[in-house]
Amino acid sequence: MKIVITRNLPGTAEETIAKNSHDVWVYNGDGAIPRDLLLEKVKDADAIITLLTDKVDAELLDKAENLKIVANYAVGFDNIDVEECLKRGVVCTNTPDVLTQATADLTWALLMACARRVVEGHKMTEEGGYKGWSPDLLIGQDVWGSTLGIFGAGRIGRAVAERARGFNMKILYTDEFPWEEGERTLNAEKVNFETLLKESDFLSLHAPLLPSTEKLLNLEAFRKMKKTSILINAARGGLIDEPDLYRAIIEGEILGAGLDVYDPEPPEKNNPLLSLDQVVLAPHTGSASVNSRNGMADLAAQNVINVLSGIDPITPIKG
Repeated sequence: MKIVITRNLPGTAEETIAKNSHDVWVYNGDGAIPRDLLLEKVKDADAIITLLTDKVDAELLDKAENLKIVANYAVGFDNIDVEECLKRGVVCTNTPDVLTQATADLTWALLMACARRVVEGHKMTEEGGYKGWSPDLLIGQDVWGSTLGIFGAGRIGRAVAERARGFNMKILYTDEFPWEEGERTLNAEKVNFETLLKESDFLSLHAPLLPSTEKLLNLEAFRKMKKTSILINAARGGLIDEPDLYRAIIEGEILGAGLDVYDPEPPEKNNPLLSLDQVVLAPHTGSASVNSRNGMADLAAQNVINVLSGIDPITPIKG
């Protein structure tokens, strides 16, 4: 059977698939596979391993008449029309769990960098602006004993909250479902969205991008936050209205932000957020650790092998 992989994967995933007597085609170019090439290659594909940059919609499915599985190399799957896939009998999978801890680590890296103005300090020192210690040099925000707000208490949101234990933080969260273990072991408190905005010193986003969450962090929301608060987003760029975030920061509605994701992605060169010292930027590296990226590839590969062998996938996306 033929498997199309839309980008080179780390580790041994490609070899594992090939060892199972499957024909593997991998796009080796820089960046995302061109749409016309993808549509051409899927015509006789039995499986596709996709990235977030690859749109799987009715147009693609019309071309891929033999397709049995779309294995997304990511936890999120807003690039896939899951309903359309399932309607046509095409299995969809993602890669949860294996990247949880790495993404939580990166979230904390952004939080700490914003709170203590690490990037500003690096630039100042690198450019020769550091002339010696002074009492008011790059004063930042305290993390110890502050309030951490979690918007979306799924796997990653919970892992971020668990790390707050070491900083004696009060934990608030907003989610559709209660997090009973967190309430018991971390004294986490489930609150509504407005309370989360008003009381969080650090607000960390971990919700999926849905019609109900798209651009939910807008100027109206920012005006309810503390003027000393910091927003962290390692989930999806579309959760934030970026022009509103820029305005909120320059008008002093919030203090700053740490971003690993953008809308669109990568951010356009004229995006004004790129010019702000109060914003720490990462190039979507939440899962960029050796174990996580290799684990994601292995999981996507095993999902493909399972489905093509008539076995249930490990991590199916349900409609």
